Amino acid sequence: MAKKEQTPSLPDGQAPGKGKLKLIIIIVLAFLLAVGASVGGTWFFLHKSAKPDEAEAKAAEHAEPTKKQAVYEILAPSFVVNFNQNGRQRYLQVAVALMGRDQAQMDALREQMPLVRNQLVMLFSSQNFDNLVTPVGKEMLRQQATSSLQELAKKATGQLTVEQVLFTNFVLQ
Repeated sequence: MAKKEQTPSLPDGQAPGKGKLKLIIIIVLAFLLAVGASVGGTWFFLHKSAKPDEAEAKAAEHAEPTKKQAVYEILAPSFVVNFNQNGRQRYLQVAVALMGRDQAQMDALREQMPLVRNQLVMLFSSQNFDNLVTPVGKEMLRQQATSSLQELAKKATGQLTVEQVLFTNFVLQ
């Protein structure tokens, strides 16, 4: 005997597999809608918060005067100073560069170079060798040299010529 194939009963107007296709399309559309909403919300909030920052940056640009290009004057030869520490002879060799912002002022200071070198030799020789071994001691010496040369330049040229004193070589022995 032959068996009859039974077809499953489907609701009116639906072909087999059409229900799954609708479900997949709905899930994909919901996913795309969620991604679009996420991207749109992120763009909205980031774009909104960027506008005040741009306005502040523009205001800061107009408020601050632009600095001139740095001009460096290298003091050659290097400074060599001797110390007597606990009965032993110690030496300091330091190469110095001066940083300013105006070439004309640096040229005027170059005419005063014997005074500048004397000021630095006196400052370096008055230091304690043990203090110069630490990084803090070296930075303090650099700051003292900067303030000392700023005072000297103010007296010699009438302007604040030296912005910083930089140590390009620092040897303790």
